[in-house]
Amino acid sequence: MRKNIIRSVSALMIALSVGACSDEFTNLEPKGSTSYENFFRTEQDAIEAANSMYFYMKDEDMFSRGFFWYINASDDMVTGRVNGTADNIKNFKMTGEEGYTYWMYPQSYKIIRRANDVLLNVADMEISESLKNRILGEAYFMRAFHYFWLAHTYGDNGDNGGVPILTEENMFDDAGSYSRPTSVVENYAQIIGDLEKAVALLPLFTEYSADDLGRAHKDAALAYMAKTYLYWAQYDDSKYEEVIKYADAVTNSGSGRALYDTGNPEEDFRLLHSHLNNWGPEYIWTVDSGVNGGSKLPGVALENKGWGKYNGWGYYTPTQELYDEFEDNDPRRGVTILKFGDSFKFFGEEKRYQSENSLSGLQFNKYMYEYQFEDPIGSYINPNGDDPTTLYNVPVMRYAEVLLMKAEALIMLGRNGDEPLNMVRERAGLNPVTGATMEDLKHERRVELAGEFANRHFDLVRWGDAKEAYSKPLHGRIHADKTDPDSPFNIGEVWPARNFDPSYMHVWPIPNQVVNSSGISQNKGW
Repeated sequence: MRKNIIRSVSALMIALSVGACSDEFTNLEPKGSTSYENFFRTEQDAIEAANSMYFYMKDEDMFSRGFFWYINASDDMVTGRVNGTADNIKNFKMTGEEGYTYWMYPQSYKIIRRANDVLLNVADMEISESLKNRILGEAYFMRAFHYFWLAHTYGDNGDNGGVPILTEENMFDDAGSYSRPTSVVENYAQIIGDLEKAVALLPLFTEYSADDLGRAHKDAALAYMAKTYLYWAQYDDSKYEEVIKYADAVTNSGSGRALYDTGNPEEDFRLLHSHLNNWGPEYIWTVDSGVNGGSKLPGVALENKGWGKYNGWGYYTPTQELYDEFEDNDPRRGVTILKFGDSFKFFGEEKRYQSENSLSGLQFNKYMYEYQFEDPIGSYINPNGDDPTTLYNVPVMRYAEVLLMKAEALIMLGRNGDEPLNMVRERAGLNPVTGATMEDLKHERRVELAGEFANRHFDLVRWGDAKEAYSKPLHGRIHADKTDPDSPFNIGEVWPARNFDPSYMHVWPIPNQVVNSSGISQNKGW
């Protein structure tokens, strides 16, 4: 939601602020003066209920770090700073007690609960039909979006099964009565059903006024249908056809989805990753951010202590392996990664990159555009360094990923995926690929979406590549003098090889508190 909308915590959010465990999200005891008896009466009530569903998009433990700790397990990055908890997550040595990864599961179910309340109550309200449809569409989308993250993070088609399915139809069942479906496929089917309803009810992004930018819209629902089917396809090859269908539906929706491409590859990719393109045609779903809140990822990935200018946190530093994955003439590499000696502007000052903190001698550059200005605090970046958000809406789904999903599906079906893949390469100013293979697709997905919520770790898992990838150590640039941008370096190991066991590490452990309070089973092996 726009900042002025989400900043207000609605009465419903206070009343229905419940946890994710089954004995909590069936608890209707009001935590304040608001209850069902005096809520869901007016259009404003319905709007506030819809607004409440976006609250945890900005939460630090969701789309700032939260889910990113699992993406950090990939071969694209290392933790960046010495941190025992973060290191154990990356090394797959988890107990289910980790605070860094506790909150995503319950926070997601809180939003699912709020979506269920909207669906249960708004349908019968006497309010404008267009507003009612939009709000119901938002509820279906937000429920599906959070189930999407829960499903592939914690569920499988094997011994574990899916994650509990809570809807407006069973939300009042007895505490402790919820069970895990036998397969995550049941979750994917539920997600698809919700997204189909969202598509039918939601407007196009281009039909929203400026005050409503950030709400769920038709293209977001279509794109997540494509991605849900892509993840489902690891168990059922026939679903690749649906990936193609819904990727094309995004392209042909009427909202003008396109890559940001003015013919200047380096500048285009740089400006793409800036607040200037927050609402551009390439950005399908993002964390609506600003100087007073949003995704903290830009500050989390910034040099620790920000060269004395700002409270960067110094996490998620790129590996030499990611750097080497880029073709030498790929302008995306410089926009994505800073290496020692690279020039950039920071707080109005021309600087050359060096780091006394980065374990790999590298830093993600994608999220740094807003730090370049002479006095950015309060206008481009958050005055509170403990809440280091910027004007940039951190991407969760871009049109480039939609094209690459289509290319992957075509290749997996034995067809030609060159056209959508080469659209992404053309924007980067690179020569087209002929007869693209899965190796071409894996390369393009890795370099185009590096350091984003597109989820490199889960890509490796679903492709069956994680064991081999993680059996190799990760490297960085070990500089003789970390204060000198021109310091010579050696390529050295910065993270040891890991023993990834795909028999159980393909999913993550459910937080133990959730398991203990709800009675659902923990994922096997953890």
